[in-house]
Amino acid sequence: MPKNNNEYRQKSVPPCPFNPIYPSYLNRDDEFFMKLAYNQAIKAWQLGEVPVGAVVEYCGEVVAQAHNSVEQSRDPTAHAEVLAINQAAANIGDWRLNGATLYVTKEPCPMCAGACVMARLSRVAYAVPDPKMGFLGGALKIHEVPSLNHRLAVSSGILEGECSLMLKTFFSLKRGGEGAPANSLD
Repeated sequence: MPKNNNEYRQKSVPPCPFNPIYPSYLNRDDEFFMKLAYNQAIKAWQLGEVPVGAVVEYCGEVVAQAHNSVEQSRDPTAHAEVLAINQAAANIGDWRLNGATLYVTKEPCPMCAGACVMARLSRVAYAVPDPKMGFLGGALKIHEVPSLNHRLAVSSGILEGECSLMLKTFFSLKRGGEGAPANSLD
């Protein structure tokens, strides 16, 4: 086992070929907030992180924005969703995020889906489904476990094409590919 984290070599990350999206503030709908999450995903990529971004909306306002920071912080819990939930709770002044919606570019993993339930979010909207590790519809629907004392609504597919392309391009380039796979929007 390595003596310190410096012995783990982080693979180099190619430059991000995606540009931020500037949504109109006149129409604060699901697409508006997902575009802000998409921009957070770009920031994650630029820092060498898996490009996942999250935004928490409460009463029509952004109360938190975050992106994956696992590599930078060397913290396995530093997923975009957990960081955004923590920020939102601090900004609202309550750990109960009733009435808040989390927008995230990829379906939450088991840890993040659990955090969504525990934080009492009213809703989670994600772009890209994850059939292997997603726990809000992909591999499991944790929000539908009958014994839980909180229910949250789940929406998916908002900006799915754009977010899917970014994730697939990131992993393709990181593995030495030329770019996004031909079926990147499938």
